[in-house]
Amino acid sequence: MELKLYDTLTREKRVFSPLDPANVRMYVCGPTVYDFAHIGNARPVIVFDVLFRLLRHLYGAEHVTYVRNITDVDDKINARAAEEYPNLPLNEAIRQVTEKTDKQFHEDVAALGCLPPTVEPRATENIAEMRTLIEQLVASGHAYVAEDNVLFSVPSMPDYGALSKRPLDEMIAGARVEIAPYKKDPRDFILWKPSKPGEPAWPSPCGNTAPGRPGWHIECSAMSWKYLGEVFDIHGGGIDLVFPHHENEIAQSRCAFHTPAMANFWVHNGFLQVEGEKMAKSAGNFVTIRDLRRNWDGIGWPGEAIRFNMLRTHYRQPIDWTVSGLDEAHKILWGWYEELETVQATNEVSDSIFGALCDDLNIPETISLLHQLHRSGEKSALLSVLRLLGFSGNRLNLARTVNVSVGMEMRAAVTATAKVIRADEVSGLVAARNAARNAKNFVEADRIRDELAAMGVVLKDTKDGTTWEIAR
Repeated sequence: MELKLYDTLTREKRVFSPLDPANVRMYVCGPTVYDFAHIGNARPVIVFDVLFRLLRHLYGAEHVTYVRNITDVDDKINARAAEEYPNLPLNEAIRQVTEKTDKQFHEDVAALGCLPPTVEPRATENIAEMRTLIEQLVASGHAYVAEDNVLFSVPSMPDYGALSKRPLDEMIAGARVEIAPYKKDPRDFILWKPSKPGEPAWPSPCGNTAPGRPGWHIECSAMSWKYLGEVFDIHGGGIDLVFPHHENEIAQSRCAFHTPAMANFWVHNGFLQVEGEKMAKSAGNFVTIRDLRRNWDGIGWPGEAIRFNMLRTHYRQPIDWTVSGLDEAHKILWGWYEELETVQATNEVSDSIFGALCDDLNIPETISLLHQLHRSGEKSALLSVLRLLGFSGNRLNLARTVNVSVGMEMRAAVTATAKVIRADEVSGLVAARNAARNAKNFVEADRIRDELAAMGVVLKDTKDGTTWEIAR
């Protein structure tokens, strides 16, 4: 079955044909590690994890390379480091911030059920490749040195702007780059800039100019080139990156290597808002993945519920992130998982479901077909598709934590107890109760049942064993 993906560059859905079926290559822009990843950051991580899984299913896991970078040199990192560690030398403070934030990011995305990418390069470990690209751009007349900066010359690329298709005045207004007197054209953008005292710095790629550090755009061009080659199959990211970041990546890479394309497909996920409004700290609706996992509005949501709620909207469409939507997603999975505890996946996917997935990742249609599988009692098929999409099928992974001190009035469906519900703790108590019952120690078994009930856990004894769920 053919995989079709919407290509932002051509503005059409096209049949995906890899440059080399034995080496399918995808690059996705990763996080800048200075703060907790927010729920908007989670969307591309989840979307492209599903695409990664589908490509592995189509071409074989050993034939797919997925690169997602880590940006660990950036003005925001410098500012956060100076704020959090004012008594440390800046470079040491930066190391503290990036190591802590990197760890937080990986814990969060793992909880969302995302596979690790094949390669996860850090910007600071690939400075040599960035310097090489900049040298090539300067030598070929596509870049120039001005006041210790190296800038890309946008007029040197006649078809600059093909990805975003913005008119000239909008590109100048929306470029988010400094309008400086040393620029030959207001659209020209930084490839390399001098570092301030104490900031991370490397020798300039262009002669005797002051030590400095790379611009953001050149980082992704260099890392995708190093790990995927001059031209590769898919470049992904959020729709907000189309201009200027991805536009500038194309300019740098094509002009450095004299190629007609950087990537054969440009795939972008849509925007995310929260409860009908744009997410912003000033609006009080800024939600991180960690917030959701711990205690957002009184509930710590399991990663699989977050993942499912994210996938219920087609990846290219805007998504409105709501508490009610997340609760509904959790209920759906809970109902499905309850019937899958003793089921074995077949690893077979029906043509109808596979067709929906291959139609530009139409996961909402796939979920509709999953509901049909559930209603018709096709449990093995249901579990197989869930596994393909990155879901475990195990209710232990749907346990929620409760904090009555935060917004419990919004969550009347959960138990009014401040005790944290942990899957491993509940499982241990259930096992102890079963052991007591087998030993005919019914007093102890009843005591454990009462303890679980006080935690908000409801037990269900069946002929196949004991299951549990959180009181709704």
